[in-house]
Amino acid sequence: MILNETILPYRMLNTWKPEIFHGRRKKKNFFEGWYFKIVDRSEKHAYTVIPGVSLPENPSNSHAFVMFLDARAQRMRYFRYPLNEFSASDKKFELTIGGSFFSLDEMRLNLMHGEDPVTARMNFKDIYPWPVKLLSPGVMGWYAFVPGMECYHGILSMDHTIEGFIEADGIRTDFKGGRGYIEKDWGISMPSSWIWMQTNHFDQEGISLSGSIAKIPWLGSYFTGYIFGFLYEKKLYRFTTYSGAKVTGLDVTRDNIRIRLESKAYILDIDADRSEGVELPAPRMGEMSAKVKESLRSSIDVTLLKKKGSCMEHIYSGTGRNAGLEFVGEIAELIKGLKK
Repeated sequence: MILNETILPYRMLNTWKPEIFHGRRKKKNFFEGWYFKIVDRSEKHAYTVIPGVSLPENPSNSHAFVMFLDARAQRMRYFRYPLNEFSASDKKFELTIGGSFFSLDEMRLNLMHGEDPVTARMNFKDIYPWPVKLLSPGVMGWYAFVPGMECYHGILSMDHTIEGFIEADGIRTDFKGGRGYIEKDWGISMPSSWIWMQTNHFDQEGISLSGSIAKIPWLGSYFTGYIFGFLYEKKLYRFTTYSGAKVTGLDVTRDNIRIRLESKAYILDIDADRSEGVELPAPRMGEMSAKVKESLRSSIDVTLLKKKGSCMEHIYSGTGRNAGLEFVGEIAELIKGLKK
């Protein structure tokens, strides 16, 4: 695929690069954040690192940030930086905030702002991004071409290995042989209602689940959109709104989230355990004023079936550990939007 910068405008070119910074020409009512999940080989240490930028209506509140979530200690730290300490390449995903650096294959942390220092040196290998194609540039499919959506989404690596270390609270942890995941969001606000889940710790390496269901404002109304991918034996099984898959079951209780998705050829059953989460800031009109609780302590049972006439062929069943899980808003709102 060859894209000519002299023919296509800047924003359109970026459509095929979900990983890079999309806010270069934004001044207000905009956010962008990259999500790094890192778990060590022993699974005793799990962290989320979220670098990003917040551009609210009031320019005096604009800033860059790095969130650092220690999932085992149930502690989140928010490191805030002036915008002049934020820089990003317009050619590839390379991001600098203060003394920290982020890319698809490297993360260096130097987080010092008056709190307990956090330092890290990490390399990521064998990343598996959601495929980018000419008419489907990443996880959003053709919706990526629609201007003015409330929120855009990208999956930069479903699964990869880690080498390096993190030092936090005076303790240095070796992450050699650990596993990671990278995604991102950008736009105006996060949805008013959504479910998000992710795990890549199953009974064998190379298996990963990532999925979300969200309220999508559309032409004065809304619909419920969904994007699920299940990576198994180097094949990505996709269940998305734009591919014609359907959500045929959705139930949320205090303890569980159960989802059934069906494509023309496959069925994906999900049963996620809801464990206690940590409150994180989330964007509303570009400002980090909303709240979301996220856990990296959940488990998710996954079953993948293949349709064969009136029968089903079992492909895989297993439980994902160290799962990220979020639920925000109203389940009734999501179910109503599925019927539109």
